[in-house]
Amino acid sequence: MDSSETPGDDRLLARFVAGDERAFAAIFDRWSAPVFRVAAAILQNDSAAEEVVEEAFWQAWTTRATFDAARGGIAGWLLMIARSRALDRRRAMGRRREAGDEPLAALPGRAAPDPAEADETARLVRSALGALPAEQREVIELAYFEGLSQSEIAERLQEPLGTIKTRIRSGLNKLRLALRGARP
Repeated sequence: MDSSETPGDDRLLARFVAGDERAFAAIFDRWSAPVFRVAAAILQNDSAAEEVVEEAFWQAWTTRATFDAARGGIAGWLLMIARSRALDRRRAMGRRREAGDEPLAALPGRAAPDPAEADETARLVRSALGALPAEQREVIELAYFEGLSQSEIAERLQEPLGTIKTRIRSGLNKLRLALRGARP
């Protein structure tokens, strides 16, 4: 179970994996705001971030049978799906910009995430990030907020790729421990 999940989430997750649409809706309600924030931080475009949220949750629903709780919690799984989708979208937007094409039309807007919840989550994450060693904080910020791949981070920082991977893994483990019990 992810550190930000509660004991009751195990049953909700089991229902979700079994195909219960109400469990899916509850998971969406709980995790859509953090997923949106990750996508928006990478894309710097709310409309594109909303599309990524929809794509990420659709992917989670269609691949729910592959979810492995031993590898991490639902939050981490959803955030990694969203990060991958956002990076793919950012690369595609860059290619369209280079080709002179217009960005994709935005889907109709969704209700904005609860500002109080977003502020509290942001405060918790900023605090946990601030407590990390500078080298770990830097690579995590480059990966999650600038959307760089591990190879791109290694190139930018002129560090070996293995060093970057170790810093990210160690930093994420420390963040997980620091955010244990915190709930977005």
